[in-house]
Amino acid sequence: MRTYMTRGTCSSAINYEVVDGVVTACEIVGGCPGNTQGVAKLVIGRKVEDVIALLKGISCRNGTSCPDQLARALESGIL
Repeated sequence: MRTYMTRGTCSSAINYEVVDGVVTACEIVGGCPGNTQGVAKLVIGRKVEDVIALLKGISCRNGTSCPDQLARALESGIL
């Protein structure tokens, strides 16, 4: 598992795992429990590129959001 420390959101970190370009595990620490658990479950089994395309740029506050931070976390792992 990798850990990405979020910035500008209620959540504090995102723990995730990628195997062969597919998200196999995801946990968003903190934030709105129902939303973060839902987003985490929805991305499991999807290709990293697809998740980034779906979530990047979603804004909640401070020009970012928990889904946007997940996209940034995934981008940081492939760059």
